[in-house]
Amino acid sequence: MRGTDPQKLARIGGWLFIATFVTSIPAAFLYAPLLNHHDYILGAGHDTRIEFGAFLEILLAIAGFGTAVAFYPIVKRQSQGLALGYVASRTVESTLIVVGIASVLATVKLRQDLGGAPGADNASLVLAGRQLTAVHDMTVLLGPSFCAAIGNGILLGTLMYLSGLVPRRLALIGVVGGPLAFFAATGALFNVYDQGSAVQGLLTIPEIIWEASLGIYLVLRGFRKQGLDHLGLTTTNASRPAPVASTT
Repeated sequence: MRGTDPQKLARIGGWLFIATFVTSIPAAFLYAPLLNHHDYILGAGHDTRIEFGAFLEILLAIAGFGTAVAFYPIVKRQSQGLALGYVASRTVESTLIVVGIASVLATVKLRQDLGGAPGADNASLVLAGRQLTAVHDMTVLLGPSFCAAIGNGILLGTLMYLSGLVPRRLALIGVVGGPLAFFAATGALFNVYDQGSAVQGLLTIPEIIWEASLGIYLVLRGFRKQGLDHLGLTTTNASRPAPVASTT
């Protein structure tokens, strides 16, 4: 950790977590005309709105991966295995988000090039548009639903709880919320209830609280001194050898 300020990384990670909310929530509303209207590809379109939503999701993917980059040098000292798992989960999640962005922009491109064009097969265009929006829906389920539950909830929550970098009662929300969010995504995957239904939303609330609270806490307070002491990262301990990381 030589040359790296743990508190600076804490606040960077906190701001990036806040950025995931600032970008993802508006993007969902901006996408509404495309995702909620099956014949969008034949209509006048709201292309600028959709494209701005895509831009926000690009920032979302960057912010999501950025949290893993910011936290990894710190949490690997608690468990390198869990820390690598967190980086992998965030990487997969960001990749799936980008795939979803591509499907949305492909729908817009089809509408611009072929929607309403003379001789166009409208039924085929509508089918193609629905297929592309279905791809987006599945990337949301597999990425921000499953991957966030595993990465942000189970893995990062466990790392923060064991290390004491944040109050353990706060980290416990992630430890509990992650499995609940995973269970919620599993129910949507097997059509127990609709994706985005009230049931899935209720089961995901603890995970949302955990991520929002973690971001705000780190921006305002940074990592707890007790946690940094535990990992040998305080100023007085900076020159000491790093503790042997667990491989679990």
